[in-house]
Amino acid sequence: PLKGLEKQVVHGLAKKKLVNIRATLSKPKVGPRMERSVELLVSPDEFDDVLALLGRPSKQAAVLRYLVELDDPFPTVKAVKEAVGCTDSPVKALAEKGWLEILPAQTFVAAKPGDLSSSNQDAAALLAYLQQSGPTLLDALSEKADALQALLEKDLIVKFDEPPRLTLRLSREDAPEALIQLRRTQRHAAVLNLLAAEDGPVWIGWIYAQTKATLKTLQDLARVEAIAFDEARRWRDPLANRVFTLDTPPILTPEQRDLMDIILPALDRYGAPFLIHGVTGSGKTEIYLQAIDKTLEQGKEVIFLAPEVMLATQIVQRVQARFPGKTALWHSALSPGERFDTWERARQGELPIVVGPRSALFAPLKNLGLIIVDEEHEPAYKQDRVPTFHARDLAIQYARLLNIPLIMGSATPDVVSYRKAERGEYHLLHLPNRILAHKKHLAVQERLLSRGVGEWGSGGVEGRGARAAKDKGQVTNDLVALPLPSVEIVDLREELKAGNRTIFSRALQKGIEETLKAGEQVILFLNRRGTATFVNCRDCGYVMVCPQCDTTLTYHAPTRQMVCHYCGYRSGVPQTCPECHSKRIKYFGLGTERVEAHLRRMFPYARPIRLDQDTTRRRGSHYTFLQHFVEGRANVMIGTQMVAKGLDLPLVTLVGVISADTALYLPEFRAAERTFQILTQVAGRAGRSPLGGRVIVQTYTPEQPALLAAAEHDYLGFYGDELRFRYEQGYPPFKRLARLTYSGYGQEKSQAAAQEMADRLRLWAAQQGFPAVQIIGPAPTYVQRIRSKYRWQILLRAPNPPEVLGPVPLPLGWKVDIDPVSLL
Repeated sequence: PLKGLEKQVVHGLAKKKLVNIRATLSKPKVGPRMERSVELLVSPDEFDDVLALLGRPSKQAAVLRYLVELDDPFPTVKAVKEAVGCTDSPVKALAEKGWLEILPAQTFVAAKPGDLSSSNQDAAALLAYLQQSGPTLLDALSEKADALQALLEKDLIVKFDEPPRLTLRLSREDAPEALIQLRRTQRHAAVLNLLAAEDGPVWIGWIYAQTKATLKTLQDLARVEAIAFDEARRWRDPLANRVFTLDTPPILTPEQRDLMDIILPALDRYGAPFLIHGVTGSGKTEIYLQAIDKTLEQGKEVIFLAPEVMLATQIVQRVQARFPGKTALWHSALSPGERFDTWERARQGELPIVVGPRSALFAPLKNLGLIIVDEEHEPAYKQDRVPTFHARDLAIQYARLLNIPLIMGSATPDVVSYRKAERGEYHLLHLPNRILAHKKHLAVQERLLSRGVGEWGSGGVEGRGARAAKDKGQVTNDLVALPLPSVEIVDLREELKAGNRTIFSRALQKGIEETLKAGEQVILFLNRRGTATFVNCRDCGYVMVCPQCDTTLTYHAPTRQMVCHYCGYRSGVPQTCPECHSKRIKYFGLGTERVEAHLRRMFPYARPIRLDQDTTRRRGSHYTFLQHFVEGRANVMIGTQMVAKGLDLPLVTLVGVISADTALYLPEFRAAERTFQILTQVAGRAGRSPLGGRVIVQTYTPEQPALLAAAEHDYLGFYGDELRFRYEQGYPPFKRLARLTYSGYGQEKSQAAAQEMADRLRLWAAQQGFPAVQIIGPAPTYVQRIRSKYRWQILLRAPNPPEVLGPVPLPLGWKVDIDPVSLL
């Protein structure tokens, strides 16, 4: 009942001593899943006897089974009826089915001992025939009527009647199935056959799914002691229904071997964390896998962090393929039961490898020996909700406390991380070249890509990308390397001058058409979801905004709703302007939904899928969409930043960046770094197979340094420019930041609270004499009002912000973020 109360209200009542606040642990909402299983108690040879006791009583089945077991192929109808205890009806019914034949009653004649001493030669000949052949059917002797009569008068032959008889027309192999059908025990038989095919007990749910049996079916079998019920704990495994192809370690490149020679000796002790700077496709994951293998050999366990659920979903495919049955997937999208069981199995040591986003860091591994942080630069590792933490930084401290190694990797390391590596805080390693494949694996790639042998070039294992690598002298021994994909920057201003007002530049239109016609795949990247980013009136200029937040509503065409991406508010699209009642409503801006609509209109043969927060809300949707694309059921993937990270899609030969300017000019000192990272990462999805690849980046500011550096794959050039900018402005890594955010009702009240805190901090810093402390603000946040609360922020810039803030009490409504990854 108190769930809806604001924290300020509750704490206010507690301050007045009107209520007491007490923390208690609630009972867990989930527990172990117990499920019944079934075990077979009889052998397959006994199935017929078991089924005879079950099902509907059937005289037809009794007759059929009697005939099958009888040695006499022609028993009389009377004998069968007496043995079974039935009337003529079941016999006639079986005859109508064609399973047996009723032989009618017949009259026979047979010779008696004696001799005919008459002059009737015909009668004498017939008697001799009957004496030789034995009993003969009377109807067969119809032409010998006079002779028969003469023999009967002389009492030399006897006439007798043979009763009706039965004979099987159904083969003995088909008889069991017929008996099952007659008794209506098909489900009972299906259960028995399923259990006979399995080794040991079978889960009752699996039996239901495979045989359509019911609980009564199983109870019937248990009643005749054919099966037995049991109950055991059943693990809820999120990886249970996935198909993994067993993977074996490839031969390492010389660069990879050099790295492993450094990493492997360090796996049994703590040292400086490793930071691998490797271009996209350079083989960082293989380094991780071999380090995991060595750790498992030592009897230790591993945590493998990925920044987001979708990337963790693909990584776990590779880890499970290399280490089957030893890998756990952990993330917030699992069901409560799956999380419960995964946690329990990891705690018991059954799953020594845990893969997942930041929360996987808390997996209960008792003998942790290695932590891996892939894509260490990603801001998704920072959790803003309480408890706030940065998973990468926490992993570093965790490894230090446990005295175990930690490996981080990225194609675009965080500027602060790279600076620490240069200063010796991290052990910096490099993988500067993209690896296509080991040559012996190229034939496998050909089959995966559905290309004929030889289409890649002479010898059948070198495609256009591999040949380009060979021409550049990048084939060493039996390893094939590739240059990174070429990047073309398109000036959208020139497109407008040329009359192209579509969202696809001419170069991108041509690239999409060529790629799809070649049977290859395309990724289109836009880091904004929705159809239109704002809706306004063309007469008075009114813009549809969220009533609870200072932000515009985004239009979503599939649901025909306007949605606030901050608080979730939804409303229908007004037919007239709320201000002037004009009907001239216009949709502006661009989102992934609109990109999909334009693509379908311009390329009707395209089969797109869209990956963003709107389409991946359902549990398991990340894996489903990814498999859909990998298996070729879609040829264009449209998405936000989740498509830019770590995905290995060999058929993707074209990546199109719809707008590189989306995040470039946000009021955020990391805007250039984020843009460079996301462009470099999304470009890395192209050209990861013998097909090669290219990237087309659309922008209105082609001269921007971050874009030029990304186009050249020049991390060090960008890093140098960014480092100089941050040194001049006093941003990390040269100084640290703390962000204090206030959230409260009422604009003036919130502003006053923010100003009071800023004044207090300035006074405190001056009194304590902290050197080089700078307090900036207060100022409204980028979106000032969210969920009807006004937000103000103060930035504290200092060599050690926690030292400055430590003794300062924070009133209700304040939140502190040390080393924030975003100032928005």
